[in-house]
Amino acid sequence: MSNTRLVIAIDGPAASGKGTLARLLAAHYHLPHLDTGLTYRAVAHMLLAKGWSPDDEGHAIEAARLVDLGGLDRAVLSAHGVGEAASKVAVIPAVRRILVDKQREFAAQPSGAVLDGRDIGTVVCPDADVKLYVTASAPVRAERRTAEIRANGGSAELTDILADILRRDERDMSRADSPLKPASDAYLLDTSEMAIETAFLKARDIVDDALARRSEV
Repeated sequence: MSNTRLVIAIDGPAASGKGTLARLLAAHYHLPHLDTGLTYRAVAHMLLAKGWSPDDEGHAIEAARLVDLGGLDRAVLSAHGVGEAASKVAVIPAVRRILVDKQREFAAQPSGAVLDGRDIGTVVCPDADVKLYVTASAPVRAERRTAEIRANGGSAELTDILADILRRDERDMSRADSPLKPASDAYLLDTSEMAIETAFLKARDIVDDALARRSEV
C-alpha cells in the first residue's frame, strides 16, 4: 500500500448489503465510491431503452463503450427489470472487458476508491489494499430485496424475488468470465444475522487494522 492511496474492494451476491457497506466506508474514509453493478445496469438500461435485447452482443458492446461512469443514475438504474437484464449483459466477455477498464481507471484516482461488485477483488482490483466478501443466505437476501422494492412503492412477491436471486446467483457464479467468488485473501462478512451498523463496524476494524499495519512498515 502507498502512504496516500486506499483501495477497498467489496464483492458479494445481490442484496447481501455490500452496496450500503461500500457507501458507508467511502463516506468514513472520504473516498470516491463506485457501484460497479450500476455500470452493467447502465448498459442494460441503454439496450432496453432502444428496444434491443440484453442478449444482443453487438449492441451491448456499443452501449458499454458509451457508458459514462460520472452519469450513473441509481434511481433509474435500480429498477428490477434493469437488474435482470444487467445479469444477462454481464456474461458477455467483451462487455466485461470494456467496463473493467473503466472501473480500473476509477480505482486509479490519487486518493484511491471504494468499489463494490462481483469481481472487484479477483479481477478489477486484485491488488486492492483491503478486500471484503459480503454475503448472506438467499432467503435473507430475498426478504431484504422484497422490502426494498415495496418501500420504494413497487410490488414484489417474496417467492418471485427469491427465485430471481437464485437464478442470478447461478448465472453470476457459473459464468466462464470473471465468476462471482471470494478472492483468496478476502475477509468474509456474513450479514445474514447482522445489522448494517454492525457490518460497518466490523469492516471498519478490518480497514483500520490494514492501515495500522501499513504505518508500521
